[in-house]
Amino acid sequence: MFSEYLKVGQIVNTFGINGDVKVYSHTDFPEKRFCPGSKLFLGKEEANEKLLIELESAKPYKQLFLVKFKGLQNINDVEKYKGYFLWIKKEQQEELPEGEFYYHEIIGCKVLTIDGLELGVVKEILTPGANDVWVVKQNQKGKDLLIPYIDQVVKNIDIAEKRIVIEIMEGLLDL
Repeated sequence: MFSEYLKVGQIVNTFGINGDVKVYSHTDFPEKRFCPGSKLFLGKEEANEKLLIELESAKPYKQLFLVKFKGLQNINDVEKYKGYFLWIKKEQQEELPEGEFYYHEIIGCKVLTIDGLELGVVKEILTPGANDVWVVKQNQKGKDLLIPYIDQVVKNIDIAEKRIVIEIMEGLLDL
C-alpha cells in the first residue's frame, strides 16, 4: 500500500480509441488534480509499483473526468490500467483553513453521540449537493447510517483522536 501517497482518483474505464480514460475522483481538489500538465502517480492499491505520469488533457464528464495521459495515445496503451488508482505524494497535499478537513482524515473516525454512545466508523463520504453526507458503518446493526455534515448535527471533530461527536436530530437514527 502507498503509505506516503494519497489516492486522488481511479481509472474506471477507457473512452474511445485515442487513449482517453474515465476517472472517478477521490479528491477534494479535482480541478487542480485533473488538469493538463498535472503530474500524478499510477498504480494499484496493493502494489508498490507506481508510474509517474503527466496529464495531456482532462475535462469533467458526467460524474467523472475524461483524462488523456502524455505518451499513451490509443486504447491499447491504457486498457491495462483499468481499475488502477491515481495518487499524489502526501507533501503535495494543500493546507486547509482551520475547521476544514480532507476526506481521508474523516474516513476511519469513530462517531459518537453527545451522550457517549458509539455508533460506528465513517467508511465513505458522499457529495450529493448542499452538504456532504458521511456513511457510518454501525457497530451493532448491519445497516449503514447517513450523517449529514451540518452544524446542527456535527458538534466536534478531533482528527488526532479519530473521533467525531454528533447530536442526533429527530428522525436521523432509529435507535
